[in-house]
Amino acid sequence: MTDKAVNRWPFVVAISVLLALLWWALHPILTPFALGALVAYLGDPLVDRFEHRGYSRTAGVSVVFLLFTLGLILIVAVGLPLLLEQADQALRRIPDLYRWLSSTAVPWIQGQLSLSPVQLPAVDWEAELAAQWKSMGKVTADMVAKVTRSGLGLAITLFNLALVPVVAFYLMRDWDRMVEALLDLIPRPWQEQVSLMAGEADDVLGAFIRGQFLVMVAQAVMYSILLWLVGIDYAVILGTLAGVAAIIPYAGSVIGIGSSLAVAWAQFGGDLSPLMWVAAVFALGQTIESWVLTPMLVGDRIGLHPVVVIFVLMAGGQLAGFTGVLVALPVAAVVFVFGRHALTYYRHSRTYQGS
Repeated sequence: MTDKAVNRWPFVVAISVLLALLWWALHPILTPFALGALVAYLGDPLVDRFEHRGYSRTAGVSVVFLLFTLGLILIVAVGLPLLLEQADQALRRIPDLYRWLSSTAVPWIQGQLSLSPVQLPAVDWEAELAAQWKSMGKVTADMVAKVTRSGLGLAITLFNLALVPVVAFYLMRDWDRMVEALLDLIPRPWQEQVSLMAGEADDVLGAFIRGQFLVMVAQAVMYSILLWLVGIDYAVILGTLAGVAAIIPYAGSVIGIGSSLAVAWAQFGGDLSPLMWVAAVFALGQTIESWVLTPMLVGDRIGLHPVVVIFVLMAGGQLAGFTGVLVALPVAAVVFVFGRHALTYYRHSRTYQGS
């Protein structure tokens, strides 16, 4: 490394520290900008495709915005009511499920494994659920009262919500120019290498956010429909659970089939036929995910390790709340790629080689 390159590092470190301090100081107001940037990042490849087909950048952004809006309306109008309805039904069934667990499932497991009988504690579920709903209602009421107590607070909340699509629109429209402008701020001797590493970081991040997110949504929809066709109660909840758990490879199938088998066992009184149908649903789903969804939506790009994903999401939430969760994965992708290049440089250095 040359002396000039060494002399650039204090400047780069100082700028990085300054940006980190600014982020820490301003993160309470950055949520709409982070959400807008996420929407813009998800939509940029679609806009690029429209642009390559001869559409203007603004027209492509408008079409993508329309598609996103229709998808959001569909989720809110169809998926959310079904999910809330089945969640309400599941809560009402908790006492029956607990009685079945304590009187049938646990004794059967103890008998099969020759364990000492252990009786589950008696629970007054009506009182417990009433208390929990009362607590949730109090928390919700307190939050609503806190927001609406002052007209200024309500106005700020509404402004932040309205700001998200505005920010997303302009970021999506100017995404490529902004990336070029940021790259132009990098010292010229580093621009080529930084451009390559930024492309790798985009592959890593895109493999998870664009690819894995679409796989999760597809699995949630697929399992919900198939479990509903089989006749399993709470199919939407179980399918959504399997889709969300798919953030970890194979965890979606394991968690989904475990919970679905438990519900089917309780629903049909231990009849083996529904259990076999549930197993067939997840076997089919796993086959489709492995042979169709992942190759088509994720491809062979290198994604972040599932444990890393979980850690950075939790760390982002701990450090900066919801805004930290939004930016945790992009930061982790950049650190992952730059760290890999730094490790390669270290292994070729005289410090590592010993010569």
